[in-house]
Order: sequence, then structure tokens, then C-alpha cells
Amino acid sequence: MRAPTAALPRPATAVLPALLLLLPALAACSTGPSLENRGQVTAPPGDSRHLTIGSAGFTESDLLAQMYALLLNQAGYRTTLLTVANRELYEPALESGQIDVVPEYAATFADWLNAKTHGTDAPPAGSPDLGATMRALRGLAAQRGLTVLDPGRAVDQNAFAVSRSYARQHRLKTLGDLGASGLKVRLAAGDECVRRPYCAPGLRKTYGIDVTGVDPKGVGTTQAKQAVRSGRDQMVLTTTTDATLDAFGLVLLADDRHLQNADYIVPVVNRARAGGSGVTKVLGRLNDVLTTADLAALNQRVDSWRRLPSDVARTYLKDKGLLK
Repeated sequence: MRAPTAALPRPATAVLPALLLLLPALAACSTGPSLENRGQVTAPPGDSRHLTIGSAGFTESDLLAQMYALLLNQAGYRTTLLTVANRELYEPALESGQIDVVPEYAATFADWLNAKTHGTDAPPAGSPDLGATMRALRGLAAQRGLTVLDPGRAVDQNAFAVSRSYARQHRLKTLGDLGASGLKVRLAAGDECVRRPYCAPGLRKTYGIDVTGVDPKGVGTTQAKQAVRSGRDQMVLTTTTDATLDAFGLVLLADDRHLQNADYIVPVVNRARAGGSGVTKVLGRLNDVLTTADLAALNQRVDSWRRLPSDVARTYLKDKGLLK
């Protein structure tokens, strides 16, 4: 994430290099502060007026962090933006209060906390059921002094796309349609797709899709999309907020039988510093407005149009009447 220039009117927000803040505390964070802070779990929710907003360092996370900061600034909070592109570092920093607020993904974060708490062999906590996922996530987070705010309307989950011409030729709108068609499908995805339940095994089991092989070109990469556009592969694994599909002539097939987990965007906060009603109310305004389609369009403005995340975030909030 690039720092704002002097011309940007952001007096209430500072952008600090992650290493300057985190290096002194890495030793403490590496084992996680949850054990030493466990007595604070039942502390009353706090409402600190100076909050550090974390970003995981990719476009979507940067955009969400910028929007959180802008809304909190307007509500009278002072904010610092901090990029830490590694959950193994930023989650312990969130527990310890070095980071106060971070955008997360419900099912993915639930599974991550579950593995951290119960071991990597524990059954997954995330599922396609949003309600069940949120209950599991909030229970796991509470043990670590974290509060998970309500999910918004936007969801960024795994998705599958085919070429527009292929979909038109075979009358495909959903993954169920593809399974019913009996077509043989070569899938462009990461090499882990051959064993992940949401990918090739799930497509076969849940939809009856005849996946003949996995072309290991990565998740949503340019090479993977080009392979589908050229006809080398018939389908690509990407995400619901992929902003480049149209440029490759690709369209998503709806997950009509809910194979994918409920990765709705949720703000996660340090309870003792930002778990009060103030932050909840401010960020809830964004949840009421931001949709999956909106998020894909915002990603496109940054990734394809080369706009700054701070500018894109500010324009969006103003257009939606959330920012003066």
C-alpha cells in the first residue's frame, strides 16, 4: 500500500511501515499473546479514540482498511493504517492490541483460529452456513480477546468461471448446469485443487462435474484465465470479487448447491480497545451498503485502472453518502 501524498486531505490518519511497529514485538507475538492476556477476555468492551487499522497487504484488504479508517476518522477517531501481509503476524498483534481493527473473511478466519486453537487436524469450523460459521468464529475469537462484528453483504469466496462463449453454447448459468451437461472439464487452478474439498473433489461429489484433470496454473492467475479463453482448459478457479473476468471474456457459474464456505467480510476488533458500540456502529454503516459487486468494481479501479486505494475508497464512500 502506498502512503498518501501531501495533497491528500488525511490529517487524522497516519500510515506507518509495518516493521517499525512490529519488529520490537515479534518475539512476544510469535507464540501468540493469548495465554498472557487470557484474563482480559472478559474485560468490558473498550472504545479507544486512537485506533490502528490493519491490512493484509493485497488490494481488497487495503481498500477495506482505507474505508474503515475514513469512516472512523469522520466519527472522531484518530487512525493509523498498518500493513502486515501475514496472518501469522497480524492476528497475534490484534490479540495484543498493537492492531485494533482488521478486515477478515468469516469462514477462512474461523478455520485459521480453529487450527491455532485445536490443531491442524481439527475438523473445520467454517462452512457454507453463515450462521454456523459466525457462531464458531465468535466463540474462537472470544477466547483470544477478540470481537467479530456482524458480516456485511459482500462475500469473497472461491468461484469458478468459464468463457462466455462456452457458457452460451452449452446454456450454462450454474455449476449445477455444468454437472447436468455431462461435459468433460479440464480445470485451471492451483495444484492443491486435486485434493481440496471445495475444488475438484467437491465439484465431482456435489455437482457431478466430470473433472478430467487440473492444469496447475494458480488461482485466478492471468495464465489460468488465458488457458480458459484459448480453450486449452474449460474452467478456472478464481474468486467472486475477481475484477478481470470480463477482460478475458469469462463469466462466473453460480454455486447453486453451496459448495463454497461463507467467506463474508467481517471486521474483527480487539475487544478491550475497540469492542464498544462506537466502532460497531461506524463500521456497520459500511456493512449495510457494500456488496460483492461493489467490491469487485473497487478492486478493478485499483488493479486495472491503477488508482490509489485511498482515492478509490474515498470516492466510493462519498458516492454512497457515507462520507461528507
